[in-house]
Order: sequence, then structure tokens, then C-alpha cells
Amino acid sequence: MAPVFAGDGRIGHRRFTLVPGSDFGVDALAAIETAGARTVPWAEALRQPYDLVVAASPKGDLHLLTGPLALLPHGAGFNKSLTGEGSADAASGLDPVWLLRDGRPLADLHGLAHPGQIARLAARCPAAAARATVVGDPVLDRMLASLPRRDTYRAALGTGDRRLIALTSTWGPESLLERRPELPAELAAHLDCDTYQLALILHPNEHSRTGAYDLRQALAPALASGMLLARPYEEWASVLVAADGVITDHGSTALYAAALGIPMAAGCDGGSELIPGTPMAELLSRATVLDTAADLEPALAAHSPQAVRVLAAPAFAERGRALDRLRTELYALLGLAPPTAAINARPLPPPAPAPSTPAAFAVRTEVHGADISVERRPAHTELPAHHLAVEPERATVPQSRSAALLFRRRTTRPERIAPHSVTWTAAGWTARTLADHPGRRTAAVELSASRWLLRRAQMPLLTVRIEGSPAEGTVVRTDPAAVLSGVHAWLSDNPHPGAPVTLRCQVAGRTYRTHLAPAGEDEAAYEL
Repeated sequence: MAPVFAGDGRIGHRRFTLVPGSDFGVDALAAIETAGARTVPWAEALRQPYDLVVAASPKGDLHLLTGPLALLPHGAGFNKSLTGEGSADAASGLDPVWLLRDGRPLADLHGLAHPGQIARLAARCPAAAARATVVGDPVLDRMLASLPRRDTYRAALGTGDRRLIALTSTWGPESLLERRPELPAELAAHLDCDTYQLALILHPNEHSRTGAYDLRQALAPALASGMLLARPYEEWASVLVAADGVITDHGSTALYAAALGIPMAAGCDGGSELIPGTPMAELLSRATVLDTAADLEPALAAHSPQAVRVLAAPAFAERGRALDRLRTELYALLGLAPPTAAINARPLPPPAPAPSTPAAFAVRTEVHGADISVERRPAHTELPAHHLAVEPERATVPQSRSAALLFRRRTTRPERIAPHSVTWTAAGWTARTLADHPGRRTAAVELSASRWLLRRAQMPLLTVRIEGSPAEGTVVRTDPAAVLSGVHAWLSDNPHPGAPVTLRCQVAGRTYRTHLAPAGEDEAAYEL
């Protein structure tokens, strides 16, 4: 909504206040402060008139504010009826209990996203519907405007060639996180880390109710396995734009995903909250229920991009024109002529970089001559594995003691090296690592984006050079630690490799040519 007034000198002040009564107000105020906007206490807000009041919910004592009121929806579709709030069977946001005061409409303008919503409102509250108009959905328009930046978002998240699967959960007792709290960790433990990347998108109320610390504690197994937890303002939408598939409950995030054509599966139904016949109810009724991680691909394949776009259509109209429509209606309430300059939805900012990858992997391998296939899952998976591969600096001591492959990634060197310092060489670190962990193990250290130095007991130092995999005008690279696991498995079967030799390592369905050769002096002496 804010871009509607951007650059207009006639709009002198914009102030924000929090209507009392919300259980989630602290985080709302924090978001406003982060944006750099000015807030006023509710008591102060009541003492002066305003040229325009804009609200995203009809609840609370909005009628006490002085000024024309524009009521805009938050979320999409009006799909829920919340127990103990207003009318028992009315959609939250379309309930006459909140939309009327003393029999008169609360709002001077009720902006909605689709004509079907006006029809639903008219059936329950004709007086409010008389002041309703279709303005579209600015959030969807931002997401559509962001589609050309999808590759940028995926690069920021470190997705690469993996399939990004977003789990979306609304708030309350019928939400995915409440109904199936084990699902994020179950998926993280059973899906191949090099084929899939997981992200969790939670309703802002869930972030506010639980708090960041408790959320991370509750989700610790999945987060340690590499799952992303999207932040609740803007970032959730950029993560959704980047996604390849969605597992959802009855929250409206799924409707945005469907409008983008993202295939989806149902994590649970909406229980008593979901209103039959709504766009979300229709979408969930066509989605395949995901029972286990093994069902993921068949479930997503059953819900094609075109099919989900059709199902989302009854929730959104005026696509690409929401800001234009809003500007027209809001300036009419102000009694001003709107600016004539074009107004466009702003693309979303890139998401924050993904946290680090897991520190330990359970690795399954198959070796057939020079061809090796590799699958990796988090170390705590119950699935059988050939070996454990770990980063000793990040893994637990028991994991390092059990590992067959120990590897060290490059770290960013400080711009200024301290006058007194000690730095490992590649040869020194691998030798010390094997000395600390005796047995038939492999130690490897990263020299560059495509080269590693590798050491095994009773074997000369080797360099490992990993080629990218060409794909339709691009070069795909995988986590080199996955290829190192393939090399470790091959060396276990071939203790006298006779380097140089070229292997073909298959990770997530792609083949990466991997060259083994005797290490040179410069490589052995490389300072970490």
C-alpha cells in the first residue's frame, strides 16, 4: 500500500498505530520500527483527526479513530472461520460482527481482491458490500513482478540445481506445524540433501506467539539438517518465488504459491477452520496428501502448474493493476486527484543467505568401475549408509570419531594477518587429521572452488579436480563434499589407484567428471 503515496508532496505525514487487543502486537511494532516508520501510541492517535485511516483488519476499536477508513485484507481468499471469534460460520474478514458498528458499515472503502469476495460479502453483510470494490492484491503483484529475479533469489539461498520445497504453515490449532510438528524433521532426514533444499514459511503470528528462540529450539533437528526458516516480512515471499514445490495447510500462502503455478501437496486439511467452497478448500481438495517423504514427487506431480493456477484464479483479480486500483480509490477518499505517473509493484528483495550446510552426512554410495553414485542425508537418518562424512570443526566429537571422510572447507582469510600467527598447510592439516583419527579414513581440504587435496593412509597425496556439469547453456556445480564421498568410496575399493585417473561421480542425477592426480608441492604447501 505504501507505494501508492510515494513521491507525492501533498501527503505530508504517515503515522502508524497499533489497535489494542492483539496478542501479536509486539512483532508488528518491531516491523514498523525496522522500516523506519513513525509510530504513535493508541491514546495519542485518538486525539486527532486523520485525512485517511488504512487498516488491514476490522477488529478492535477502529471506529474510535477519526477519518475516512479504508479496510484492506491481509492474506488471500477469506478461507478461515476462527472458533470463538465473531459469527460461528463467517469468514474472518467478512464477518458482519466486525464490519458493522451500530448497524452502519465500519469502513468507507472495503478493498477486496476478487468479485467473488464481494458476492460473498453481499450475502452476509449487504451494507458493507455496498462500499466494497475490487482492487486486486498488491502482495501477489509484487511476487509476479519478482519472477524475473527468481534465479537471483535461488543463488542467494544457495539452492543451485536442487529442488526447493517450501513447507507453509498458518497459525493456530489446525496449522501444519501444530498438526504435524514432526514433518519438517522427517523430510529433512529422509530427502537427499543434494537433490532437495527445504524451507519453512510460518505465519507471522506463529513467529510472534512462539518467539525466535523457542522456534529454533523446536525446529533444531530440521534446521541442523539445512532447512531454511524464512523471516516473516518480505522474505517469505521471495522464498516462495524461488520454490519448486509447496507442502501446505489451509493458510493463504498456498494460494499465492498456486497463483505462481507452483505444484503442491497437502500436509494436512484445514479441520474445522476451513470454510467449504472457498478457493483454499477447492485447492486442498485437489491436492494429494503427503503421508511420507517417499510420497513427495508423486504428490507434487499430481498437481500441475496449470492446474493450480486455475484453482487460484477465484482468489485474485486485477493482476498487475492492484496499485493503480488502490491509488484511484484511496485518493478519492482523500479528495485529491491521483498522480499521473505510472506506478509499478516493487520486486522483492533477495532473501538472506542460507545458513551453512549440515556438519555431518550419512552417505550411500555404489561403485561400478569408474562410475560412482552418491546420496547424502543428515547424519541422524535411520536409512542405511556406506560411511559418515563430517567437517571436524563443526561436527560433534562422536561424529568425527565415527567418520570415514573428514573434510575442511575454505574459510575467508582476514584482510590483515596478525603479526603472530600459525597457519596449517593443506598437507599438514590432512596429516594431523588422520593422526587424530587413525584407521581406514580419508582427509581432504579445499584448495579452490574445484580443487581439493586428499590424503589416505599408505597412499601418496592426491589432488581432486571436479568439473561442473554442463546443462542447457549453464554449468551446474554440486557440493564438492558429495563428490569427495564418491572418491572415498572408490579408493576404498581401489587402494592402489594408479593416478592420474578420471572418475564419473553421479550426484542428484548429474554426472561430475572427477580427476585424481598426484599432488604437487605447491598444493601440499597451500596455506589454509
